[in-house]
Amino acid sequence: MPANPAAVACLAVLLVGGVILAAKPGHGSDLRLEGNFVQGGLVIGHAAPGSRIRLNGRPIKQRPDGRFLLGFGRDAKPKAALEILHKDGAASMRMLIVAPRKYKVQRITGLAPEMVTPPARVLARIRADAKAIRAARLKDTARPMFDSGFMWPAKGPISGVYGSQRILNGKPRRPHYGVDIAAPVGSPVRAAAAGIVRVAEADMYYTGGTVLIDHGYGLNSVYSHLSEVAVTPGMAVAKGQVIGAVGATGRVTGAHLDWRVNLFLTRLDPALLVPPMGPSRR
Repeated sequence: MPANPAAVACLAVLLVGGVILAAKPGHGSDLRLEGNFVQGGLVIGHAAPGSRIRLNGRPIKQRPDGRFLLGFGRDAKPKAALEILHKDGAASMRMLIVAPRKYKVQRITGLAPEMVTPPARVLARIRADAKAIRAARLKDTARPMFDSGFMWPAKGPISGVYGSQRILNGKPRRPHYGVDIAAPVGSPVRAAAAGIVRVAEADMYYTGGTVLIDHGYGLNSVYSHLSEVAVTPGMAVAKGQVIGAVGATGRVTGAHLDWRVNLFLTRLDPALLVPPMGPSRR
């Protein structure tokens, strides 16, 4: 039976690898997505250069080489609509399936009371710290320095995981958005990927010695509670370069590195960007 012209013109719908595709013939092959379709995951996409891209209605910047980054936060909904308007005016849509996660509850005791409920005299300092980190996370550097790939920035047992609900001195607080790596004070901390240092502070209120590295395209990483900061803002660093030392500064009960990764302001799970830390790495 001859094909129905109206049916041919309609969008084709496919389900491939957890991704629902709706696209006009000829455009689906332009789109590639690689990464972790899970809460806390990062996905690197590629579409024909010159496309206009939206995720859940929010514009996503496409780079000249056709690449774009998608980040799913801790509480991302199970479906995300990815819309692409091609240069020829044709549109395509993928409904991305984002796997949910179950998060642990972590109870921490022994913190100094002023680190759980800060006094009024330090609130301005806390706001200034947060403002500096936020501004650095919003930088949109056009160089994809993250192409170097990611590595564990320190060696040691994992003492805290992404997404866990924190109970501090018996009081519920915000979830933990990093990975904690326990290690002795003075242990080297290395850049997880190549980038440019945007923040290098010896003593932020909650995070103590803190370094933020811009990896390009809005991807950035933070290293907290350092006893030593070995870099300065504006410095280019290579993957694996020593940027500081593990410490017990800021809001802590013991020496460790708190490692975090963001896509702009979306908090990602750093552990999804690296292979499991085997016994030989600890």
